[in-house]
Amino acid sequence: MTGRPPLTARDFWAMAVVANRMHDGTPCVEWNGPTDRHGYGRFGRSGLAHRWAYIWANGPESIPIGTELDHLCRNRACIAPAHLEPVSHRENVLRGTSVSALAAAKTHCPQGHPYSQENTYLRPNGHRKCRTCKREGDRRRAARQREGVAA
Repeated sequence: MTGRPPLTARDFWAMAVVANRMHDGTPCVEWNGPTDRHGYGRFGRSGLAHRWAYIWANGPESIPIGTELDHLCRNRACIAPAHLEPVSHRENVLRGTSVSALAAAKTHCPQGHPYSQENTYLRPNGHRKCRTCKREGDRRRAARQREGVAA
């Protein structure tokens, strides 16, 4: 027989350590093994450590198709099953701190107008535009054009 022996739960949990970080009163369990360039633990040839931990704790069908695990504690090295929740990719991104998540969380345009359903225009590229600011810009542009024609 060639190759490595199969990885076991014992191998897995040997690479975990209880950390000082907490979420909802329970400590993070941080991965001490190999990580990818984003800080997520790797286990085996192609597995993410937090997925292994969640499946071992909750069963093989615990992560529905089309979902991914969100780290509720915001600690990418954490593999504590209680700190993980299956959510859609969109929900996971919007819960984070990326540029798109921060933009989506804004409730008002830079000039202070609300991003309400009535006051928001969705551009073809997916970006929001304030209708009040767009109207004001259109008026200024039209006035400049009238001044150019009258001169």
